[in-house]
Amino acid sequence: MGVDVFDTNMPKRYSPVVTEAANSDDVPNLPPTSWAVLGMLSHADELSGYDLKKWADWSLQFFYWSPSYSQIYAELKRLEKHGLATSRAVIQQDGVRGKRMYTITESGRKAAARWVNDAPVEAPVLKHSVMLRVWLGNLAEPERLREMLEAHIAYVEKMAKRAEADAKGAESNPDWAYPSAVLRWCTRHYESERDLAQELLADIDTLPKRRRRKHG
Repeated sequence: MGVDVFDTNMPKRYSPVVTEAANSDDVPNLPPTSWAVLGMLSHADELSGYDLKKWADWSLQFFYWSPSYSQIYAELKRLEKHGLATSRAVIQQDGVRGKRMYTITESGRKAAARWVNDAPVEAPVLKHSVMLRVWLGNLAEPERLREMLEAHIAYVEKMAKRAEADAKGAESNPDWAYPSAVLRWCTRHYESERDLAQELLADIDTLPKRRRRKHG
């Protein structure tokens, strides 16, 4: 029996059953980005929005999310609303209000642990804009397609080096053992992406040279 290429019954979750714990009051219905911010707060006594942005750029951007400041502060406001985080304004020596520092609450730590352990795990969704262009290569100019793939290869090589540097930097702090392990995975991921893109470029070079069909 052949495979139905239009079959939409693809698995969307790795854990299809929502446990009773995941349905409890300890786990409010929040988007994954909220849990990402709350998780960052779990790594320190308190952090500012600026600190969280730096942490996201240092780690999360390699595999999940590169938030803007406005997104981070929106999530912090949401977490405070649910009692999962608290904040305080830091007053400078001259009496002027400075930055606001955020802390995870005990209920926030318990909720985050429940979410990590019990909430359904959604399967990753790959939305690869470069591969979409290659998939539509019958409409592309061959040289332009090559330029896009070469630019992509340069990008992932840069990301692999950055992830490797950040992973090594994280090794100095035992509290960052898990982020460091993920950053090493990110390094291998980007190196693999580079190799796959190079192989795809070689495959394309073996295809018949076709120019974009013109209508008129």
